[in-house]
Amino acid sequence: MKVFFRLVKLVAPQWQRMLWAILLGCLTVGSNVGLLITSAYLISKAALHPSVAELMVAIVGVRFFGIARAVFRYLERYFSHDVTFRLLSRLRVWFYQALEPLAPASLQNYRSGDLLSRIVADVEVLKNFYLRVLAPPLVAVLILMLMLIFYGQFDHSLAYVYLFFFVLAGVLLPLGVRQLGAGRGRQLVAARAEINTKLVDSIQGMTEIIAYGQRQAVEESIKQSNERLIKLQGQTAGLSALTNSLSSLFMHLALWFMLVLSIPLVTAGQINGVYLAVLALGVLSSFEAVGALPMTFHYLEESLAAGKRLFHITSNRPTVSTRETTKVTPPNFGLRFEGLSFSYDGHTYALRDINFTIPQGGRVAVVGPSGAGKSTLVNLLLRFWDYEQGAIYLGEQNIKELSTQSMSDLVAVVSQRTHLFNATIRENLLLAKPTASEEEMAAVIRRARLEDFIRELPDGYQTYIGEGGFKLSGGQRQRLAIARALLKDAPILILDEATSGLDAVTEQEVLTAIFDLMQGRTCLMITHRLTGLEKMDQILVLSAGRLVEQGSHQELLRNQGLFYEMWQLSRQTIANL
Repeated sequence: MKVFFRLVKLVAPQWQRMLWAILLGCLTVGSNVGLLITSAYLISKAALHPSVAELMVAIVGVRFFGIARAVFRYLERYFSHDVTFRLLSRLRVWFYQALEPLAPASLQNYRSGDLLSRIVADVEVLKNFYLRVLAPPLVAVLILMLMLIFYGQFDHSLAYVYLFFFVLAGVLLPLGVRQLGAGRGRQLVAARAEINTKLVDSIQGMTEIIAYGQRQAVEESIKQSNERLIKLQGQTAGLSALTNSLSSLFMHLALWFMLVLSIPLVTAGQINGVYLAVLALGVLSSFEAVGALPMTFHYLEESLAAGKRLFHITSNRPTVSTRETTKVTPPNFGLRFEGLSFSYDGHTYALRDINFTIPQGGRVAVVGPSGAGKSTLVNLLLRFWDYEQGAIYLGEQNIKELSTQSMSDLVAVVSQRTHLFNATIRENLLLAKPTASEEEMAAVIRRARLEDFIRELPDGYQTYIGEGGFKLSGGQRQRLAIARALLKDAPILILDEATSGLDAVTEQEVLTAIFDLMQGRTCLMITHRLTGLEKMDQILVLSAGRLVEQGSHQELLRNQGLFYEMWQLSRQTIANL
């Protein structure tokens, strides 16, 4: 029930529109009832050949209810779907806003396909929560009360018969469906999530699947998941067909019993014979309100399962605590790491007692073997994770006292896996500065050595670069990332393996652009490649999470420590090529 009330809370802001939709639903069914019983009365009364004046009210009533039914039906559909689509939109925005503070630390254990399934498929399932779970029972209760009053005016026994079959079709039948389809709603949500996740993973890894000859195995896995989903959907459709048939059966039984009880009353003169057809058609028309109820518990279970999957993620607490933005006054953009220690799992330290300073405008490189803790420094500085021991200071301000937004405003990042969006070159640049002018973009493109490349493109800045920038070469992607960092013009620059995976010629071109980017900025460069380090003010050498060496390029070579060994190995590798 906790998930149910949390879903209701999300729906609550739309309560006024929901009430209008429910009211219009009642008016729609009421107009349908009014049309049929007025028509029945008109036909029955006309058979007695009365004067036209006696039929005038019924004639007007038929016209009124006929028009009203169409108008109210349209308005009911409009309002109910408007509420639903507003809710879906709000839910997707709410879920995305809940994800942002969790990234990347709290989301690293989730598959991207699973997250996509939750924000698309699971949210889509929740449209049934209002349309088929909340609204129909309320409409049915209101119609039941009105019809009991209506039949009670003729004879209480008629009201009891109507109540019995209405409860049978609207309460007992849904409870029976709940027992027959127990767990199927949860299984459907899980099956959809499974196939969506597999499809996203297989599309993202299509190159590797083909390269390793696993196309048939992946297709078979997707086929099996699809067959499970189809089987569940077939079972649900069969259950829905059964409930529709039973609901129709109960409606006609109610009609039959209504006639069985009404005919003797007409014969005895307790009820005018003109109303016999009215009583019968009142059953047929009002049971429209019951039609949506039998599958209510199925849709409720499905909605609760989808809601639980969403709340499972949004209930996670961010690993980074944020505060209100604290302004840092330029030019105090030096960085100081004091006694910094950090562990991802709470047991093994990725960093241990790290101490160093980068003065305003200073250039510091961090090198070391894989797993030494280099990228962890970046994660902590960007506040992707919070450290347990020690501190990082920006100027004299502990970065824990800054909001994550404040830090992102002050830092530009060029990483090994810089993400480029499936958009134009211009749109990818504007991510750094949405208000940038054409002149500003041209200036950073020129400094990033991309001017000639873009000039040769037919669409220039409006060229689409594909998902992840796959239409660009590795060097072009990195230079575009550098141009974006230049456009941001942040006082602090972080380079995380920015030249990894590039050939020697492209690496030199990118490094030239990088050193231009460093001008006037506090720079922290993470790298395992030792090219260009002689231009850095200071080099830090990490090993097993500890700072083992520190100094200039020449000082570290003279010390003949770990850096010297790495340097010698690098030169030997180049010589053997």
